[in-house]
Amino acid sequence: MRIVLATSNKGKISEFKKLLPNEEVYTFKELIGDMEIIEDADSFKGNAIIKAKAIYEKLNSEDYIVISDDSGITVPAINNEPGIYSARYAGEGSSDKDNNKKLISKLLEKNLKSTAAYYTACICIIYKGEVSTVHGWMHGSVITKEIGDGGFGYDPMFIPKGFDKTLGELNHEIKKEFSHRSKALKLAKKVLDVIL
Repeated sequence: MRIVLATSNKGKISEFKKLLPNEEVYTFKELIGDMEIIEDADSFKGNAIIKAKAIYEKLNSEDYIVISDDSGITVPAINNEPGIYSARYAGEGSSDKDNNKKLISKLLEKNLKSTAAYYTACICIIYKGEVSTVHGWMHGSVITKEIGDGGFGYDPMFIPKGFDKTLGELNHEIKKEFSHRSKALKLAKKVLDVIL
């Protein structure tokens, strides 16, 4: 069975391929080229379903399992921002650096050097028209500086609960034990085990 990832985010693609080492994993671009998907739902789950459905319908074949993921970071102290806007917090097409800079400035506006935050990942799986979703969470805190160059997104600003280093400093083997995406993927694998 071929698995198609409904993402073009290089960081996510790399994580999925590491987490599914024995599967035939493709990105949607490899099979159908560029495609604009409007993510306009008000939740991670809604956006994950929109992405997976768009790719599934375009592939128009039951030979594929389509997996999408929508994820982001939520900081309760700043009105639960950036939330579903995590990837485009500083505007459409913004880089990780731009988004981190905006989050740092929002924290500094509130005189916060560190505050509680959590990552959410929702994975959507579509196979033969059946839609399944699972969630994973990772709690910790965000700080107002970037430390480490591992991972992507807000990783250099996020210290997971029980650690004194940011995700940007921790290696992949450690992170995959408890990351929001790993937790969601473990549940997704249970769904895949039933399908495969």
